[in-house]
Amino acid sequence: MINVTETAVEHLRGLLAEHSAEAGQGLRVQVAKGGCSGMQYEMSLGQQQQGDAVLQRDDVSFFVDAESAGYLQDATLDFQDGLTGAGFRIVNPNAARTCGCGTSFEPARLA
Repeated sequence: MINVTETAVEHLRGLLAEHSAEAGQGLRVQVAKGGCSGMQYEMSLGQQQQGDAVLQRDDVSFFVDAESAGYLQDATLDFQDGLTGAGFRIVNPNAARTCGCGTSFEPARLA
């Protein structure tokens, strides 16, 4: 399962409050084909769907669909705010290489 930093938890909590999120809403973390390295990360606010792995941290939830879970095994989700921009970032040990902006990757093996 994916690891989540305290910074990511705090930022998600703020996002949910800012958007007056419905009860049960959390951050959906997915992997899809695309991006400059073959696979890309997608994140959105949403509800749990059937088959999702759920990571509950404090009072917020993170959802990973079954297809994405293999690509994200032991990855770390963080939130960074720096000179190159702010956003959720994934450090993925399953990536053979990543693009320069960090939003896409080439998997070391197929999940």
